[in-house]
Amino acid sequence: MEQNEFWKLLSSAGKVVEIPKKSGGKRGLGIPTVSDRVAQMVVKMYMESEVEYIFHEDSYGYRPNKSAIDALGQARKRCWRYDYVVEFDIKGLFDNIDHELLMLAVRKHIKEPWILMYIERWLKAPFVDAWNHVIERKSGTPQGGVISPLLANLFMNYAFDMWMVRTNSMAPFERYADDAIIHCKTELEAEDILSKLKQRLEECKLELHPKKTKIVYCKDKDRKNEYTNMEFDFLGYTFRRVFIKDRLGRLQFNFLPSVSKKSAKSFRDKIKSMRIHSFSGSKIEMIAELINPIVRGWLNYFTKFNPSAVRYSIDCLNRRLVRWAMCKYKRFRGHSKRAEKWLKEIAKKEPNMFPHWALGMLP
Repeated sequence: MEQNEFWKLLSSAGKVVEIPKKSGGKRGLGIPTVSDRVAQMVVKMYMESEVEYIFHEDSYGYRPNKSAIDALGQARKRCWRYDYVVEFDIKGLFDNIDHELLMLAVRKHIKEPWILMYIERWLKAPFVDAWNHVIERKSGTPQGGVISPLLANLFMNYAFDMWMVRTNSMAPFERYADDAIIHCKTELEAEDILSKLKQRLEECKLELHPKKTKIVYCKDKDRKNEYTNMEFDFLGYTFRRVFIKDRLGRLQFNFLPSVSKKSAKSFRDKIKSMRIHSFSGSKIEMIAELINPIVRGWLNYFTKFNPSAVRYSIDCLNRRLVRWAMCKYKRFRGHSKRAEKWLKEIAKKEPNMFPHWALGMLP
């Protein structure tokens, strides 16, 4: 490739930045140019008006007026009615979507030549890494692109959602992008659907994630059989048997979502990494301003279902605040109980200073 052609290619290619994945390893995040970002937003707005109505009601990811909480709420209700769940995850969905199959779906609904031209350009545009190495792209939608979630939803609408409606209409599901669960009445039905699903995705040039795909038994007070898998993770929550009060105040086992161990640990690690105790020169109001956006967002999401499960992580946060008080005031050094008592007094006067205090989760 000649030098002029090389720099021309760089000017139209998106930058790729590697970011850590929660499950380990790294994910390449494409950073489109400013002009491409604007153009993608225009195309996205137009395409949504053309394709949103065809999407399945149980597709929740990256759609207007739908959320992960909606998906979790529906999943919770169905886990009470269906004994088994097929939990599955598609391996590298955004990296492996076949361009030809995707464009078939796009052309089915979009006829404007300029939109088709732009989408094909964005799909095939190479990435450039930090060392100016050009990375050719033969499949996938660029993660980081504004248009990518909509294209992935359109692809999965035909690869999975409509296929389920045609072939397994009695088995409801919830899907959020590449993360999904299917509800089944029996183990035999679950095994049959999982086998067919694997074949279906292979036809669409996709692959199930081997470590994130399994059949789960929804054990509770009425369903008492033993099974290899009796819990699953979905959208940051763990669905499992929980000993909890029912609506009548009776303690019994129920199959419910609670904040997952991974999500709780991620929150605690983030709080620890902020090293609150090192801000000994700051007032408590400044500490609140620093951490409240993180704490409020986490609580808003993870207290929707079984809110008592967040208590341990919030206790860790309160201990961090106690440690900060001990570092700030000499009279509290070596006396955690005194610092804790002082924070409790502040919480009584200013219960809304921290989001968890407002919920009654005091030191």
